[in-house]
Amino acid sequence: MSGRIAASISSLVLLAPMIALSQTALTELVSTEPQPIQNLAQSSTQAQSPTPEPPQTPLPGASGATVIDPNQPILRQSPRIMGVLPNFTAVDSNTQLPRLTTREKFVVAMHDSVDYSSFLLVAALAGKGLYSNAMPSLGTGPAGYGRYYWREFADQASGTFFTEAIYPTLTHEDPRYYTLGKNGWFKRTTYAITRTVITKNDRGTNEFNLSEIGGNASEAALSNLYYPASERGFANTATNFATQTVITAVANVLKEFWPDIRKGLFHGKNK
Repeated sequence: MSGRIAASISSLVLLAPMIALSQTALTELVSTEPQPIQNLAQSSTQAQSPTPEPPQTPLPGASGATVIDPNQPILRQSPRIMGVLPNFTAVDSNTQLPRLTTREKFVVAMHDSVDYSSFLLVAALAGKGLYSNAMPSLGTGPAGYGRYYWREFADQASGTFFTEAIYPTLTHEDPRYYTLGKNGWFKRTTYAITRTVITKNDRGTNEFNLSEIGGNASEAALSNLYYPASERGFANTATNFATQTVITAVANVLKEFWPDIRKGLFHGKNK
């Protein structure tokens, strides 16, 4: 089994415990009801607010968000999962965002590709490949590590740009993940998994997720240009495509339940 597949399985093992926790975490929802009007004296007393938190980098298109159903609560996402993993494309439940322009789709892909956590993940995967000698032809030592590293980074960056920028621009699809946030964990899990084959388009309606399927296939095919001969061919390309698709499905489940995990385990606030 190739180093890329072993690295992907390692990623699944890391994500699996969090998915299990999300199934039992209690969902504490935020009420969308307006607060009662305060009198002038109370307003002046409450005007002194705590020191504001440092601003987060907003996702393109996040301004102008609208609530779909005022009678339904909202589950809030955060820019990062566990304070590390980028979660820039996750959208709050019961929320509709304006369509992304072509430029904004490429900005989204750039955010995910050059985020510091991406470099750390690539470094870890390259180290694992070197340690296990997954591809002997790449060599050992610092030079071998460099060969593993740039190939892992090329996989990560090309896959991100294919699925979040290039294909969404061509197909007019939305690369963001819209949180369901209701109907129980089973339906939410099913919804998250099916987002690998179903997505919103720029008009806000659902369609076949050609961006994800086509993007993963393109990334797998492109890797044949820079991996050793032993890692090329139809079988390896198909395995790479299937692995990337499974990882996307697992990541979607994690995104769907992250507000519950954050609220239940880390007492995160739905601000």
